[in-house]
Amino acid sequence: MNAVQSSPVKSALRTLDVIEFVVAHPGGVVARDIAGGLDIPLSSLSYLLATLTEREYLVRKGRFYSAGPSLDRLRSRRADLSLKDRAAPIVRSLAAELDETASFMAREGWQARIVASRSSGQALRYAIAEGETKPLHVLAGGKAILSALSEKMLASYFDDTRGQRESLTQTTITGRTQLRRQIATVREQGFATAIEESTVGISSIARPVRLGDTIGAISIAVPSIRFLPELQDRAKRALGRAVAALRDEPPSDDD
Repeated sequence: MNAVQSSPVKSALRTLDVIEFVVAHPGGVVARDIAGGLDIPLSSLSYLLATLTEREYLVRKGRFYSAGPSLDRLRSRRADLSLKDRAAPIVRSLAAELDETASFMAREGWQARIVASRSSGQALRYAIAEGETKPLHVLAGGKAILSALSEKMLASYFDDTRGQRESLTQTTITGRTQLRRQIATVREQGFATAIEESTVGISSIARPVRLGDTIGAISIAVPSIRFLPELQDRAKRALGRAVAALRDEPPSDDD
């Protein structure tokens, strides 16, 4: 029992030891020297270095590792972080909690641009690339963004996109009246859903979030076979906590 409990702590200490060792060598250090200095098997160290490099806590140039930009971001004020740096940790946490694909998207014209995304670890999953854009009307996140627009901006949206709201699947909702009805529901309930409107077999649920001048949404995309009421309820609560975290607010009792 004690051995099981101590394993995560040992792993965390080893991670911190590696970061501190590298930071102590500003000119860079090779993996073999890290392994020797910390008495860590090189095989175990390789995976840890790869993970820290992927998350940019370390950077690798040739054989040498040095401190990465994520360490600087830890010391930065939230207000000084880029939108992606602010959203990415929350998106990763959301994806890990639900084991479903999570993303944060922001309005870019009448499109939703994916700012941060993390795919589910399940074999059957949906993936969307950071930087990808999709029309607002086909995504739960897009509908959430529309719900956060002023009435003046919403009227402009419908005028500007008249005849341009294409159907990506047989269930895509494009009509002004139907979309208006959906937007009203989102404003009342606080979340949006899209059932296979962007991709056949994929459903999504999202909550709107405003960060300064940015109107965005945080979303979960799920194979429709798993988009069951129990998962939707869990997702609503998790999305509520994610929105509160993005806004630097405590989560509500309802979340």
